[in-house]
Amino acid sequence: QVQLVESGGGLVQAGGSLRLSCAASGNIFRLNTMGWYRQAPGKQRELVATMHSGGSTNYADSVKGRFTISRDNAKNTVYLQMNSLKPEDTAVYYCNLKRPAVPREYWGQGTQVTVSS
Repeated sequence: QVQLVESGGGLVQAGGSLRLSCAASGNIFRLNTMGWYRQAPGKQRELVATMHSGGSTNYADSVKGRFTISRDNAKNTVYLQMNSLKPEDTAVYYCNLKRPAVPREYWGQGTQVTVSS
């Protein structure tokens, strides 16, 4: 089993910054992809950013240049630095881990990010 524990959400004004963290524990495998998805009210969950344990990254076009994903493989932790936040970034942000074994995917409990205009 794998556990994902998120932290760092909150309320911030437009233009501000927040940093999310997600610590993974359990049988995560050395090769894996960790990342962040978000879901706004009435919308489907969408990709924000992911990062493979080898270092490759993937970002949604809407956050490129504003958000930065990073990870500490020794701590099995992934971070999301969010700068220049916009009201449309308001959502519940979910940590995600994909690994090469069944079950292949795990989700965190979600952390609320609210950006006021």
